[in-house]
Amino acid sequence: MWLEYGDIFKKLSIDSSVRAVVLSGRGDRAFTAGLDLMSTDDFTTFDESADPARRALAMRRFIKEFQDAIGSVESCEKPVIVVLHGISYGIAIDISSCADIRLCTADTKFSVKEVDIGIYPFSTCRLLQILTRPGIAADIGTLTRLPKIVGSLSWVKEVAYTARIFGAEEALKQGFISTVLPTKAEAVAEGLKLAALMAEKSPLAVQGTKAIINYSIDHTIQEGLEFTRIWNAAAVQAPDPTVAIQATLQKKKATFAKL
Repeated sequence: MWLEYGDIFKKLSIDSSVRAVVLSGRGDRAFTAGLDLMSTDDFTTFDESADPARRALAMRRFIKEFQDAIGSVESCEKPVIVVLHGISYGIAIDISSCADIRLCTADTKFSVKEVDIGIYPFSTCRLLQILTRPGIAADIGTLTRLPKIVGSLSWVKEVAYTARIFGAEEALKQGFISTVLPTKAEAVAEGLKLAALMAEKSPLAVQGTKAIINYSIDHTIQEGLEFTRIWNAAAVQAPDPTVAIQATLQKKKATFAKL
């Protein structure tokens, strides 16, 4: 399932007819209650006769595959808006942390579940025994991305160490969520409204803006400025800036070519 999830966003990333993506959960109760540890459908098996080093390498490859699939939202060239609702535990935060914009409903309940994963009974599957050990493969990105999203490292550590449930207003206060809407229908509608607004802009400008912001998160100001110079050296050669300027002067809506 997660490989398919990653494949979908890889396709959306290069589909010229797509300019923005809205990701939401099906049903009214939950966006997701977290990873189903009792299912082995999404996991591979390992050769128990192999030595520890080879088993470790196989596990490393598998974890990276899983991380890359979830991280495909972040690496998607198009802006991705996630709409959370109801129960949004564990992997819901892994997924949403990768998104560009996060919206949620007033009834959304969040929990960073990494420390709780270790209390699940071991299954007979060796892989699940490994996955249920806290701090090994339970985290697929939250512990890395969340501290860079919100302003308080103290708060991040509190919710990560305790796995306590927190609500939409607290998530909004800490900066994890940008907007809280009363219902799922209203939240999805707001997500679609934002996506439509982005789709009206130059796709070259929107995707370039995402690339520059994401690059700058993990680099110095000077490195970010250098990346911007290199990016714009190519981008300014497109007709989009001229189209935008002419539309502004003529007071009409600009139409940009697909990218």
